[in-house]
Amino acid sequence: MSPVVMTATMDQGVAERGSPKQPSKQPSKHRIARLARPGLGLLLPVGLALFWEIAVHLGLSNGRLVPPPSVIFNTFTDLARTGELQQHAAATLWRVGWGFVFGVASGTIVGAIAGYSALTYRLVDPTLQGLRAVPSIAWVPLFILWFGIFEASKIILIAVGVFFPVYLGVMGAVLSVDRKIVEVGRAFRLSGFAMIRRILLPAVLPAYVLSLRAGLGLGWMFVLAAEFLGASSGLGCLLIDGQQLGKPAQIVAAIVAFAILGKLSDWFIVLVTAPFLRWEDVVLRK
Repeated sequence: MSPVVMTATMDQGVAERGSPKQPSKQPSKHRIARLARPGLGLLLPVGLALFWEIAVHLGLSNGRLVPPPSVIFNTFTDLARTGELQQHAAATLWRVGWGFVFGVASGTIVGAIAGYSALTYRLVDPTLQGLRAVPSIAWVPLFILWFGIFEASKIILIAVGVFFPVYLGVMGAVLSVDRKIVEVGRAFRLSGFAMIRRILLPAVLPAYVLSLRAGLGLGWMFVLAAEFLGASSGLGCLLIDGQQLGKPAQIVAAIVAFAILGKLSDWFIVLVTAPFLRWEDVVLRK
């Protein structure tokens, strides 16, 4: 090899290796951006609250029917000081939690079977689609007759609300699994368990997580219908008391409590399921 060729080769190798890499500042920027994301979600509600507080302070509204945030905060403080807020929030969380567990379990099982079996799909799905259109309040008198006015009827009503989004999500995800992916698994002679773990579960999981979040949202809606009738505790009772006693601040405080608890529970699902969805190659990562 000529000296010219050797020199060119050595120069190319040095260029490929390059100089020692400097510590990148990109991870720190990503960390700051990740910490700032929750703050962005607070801009809209905080901005609206400040706008309404200023409007009431300037006399543009008397704030009687829609109290300003300062009055709502004082109502929160008074309810927390007496322990009513914690008691009612704990009762509502307990009902939503158990209703969510039963609704997810039944919706996952029935949705998976209906998605996998064509016979089950044709047999069960039309009836479930019809029942899905029944309003939540229509179930209350029937469940009270069947299960009484105690906790069982409330939990079952919430489970019904959670069931339908989970059922639809699981069934749709199973039906939408790409046939080519399954054929690849069969070509590699994967066992039944390996086929489920390495192909079916990754294909179904993103839609399943979305169905869990949708079911949880309906669970929070159904708990209000359950607590409107025959409940002695819960955030729904705060709403009823505020209506009967003419306390709009208490009504708004209960609504805000529903919103906070619902958002925290939804965030918990996202946090728990995030490690299982890191493999996704999506265009935009939220």
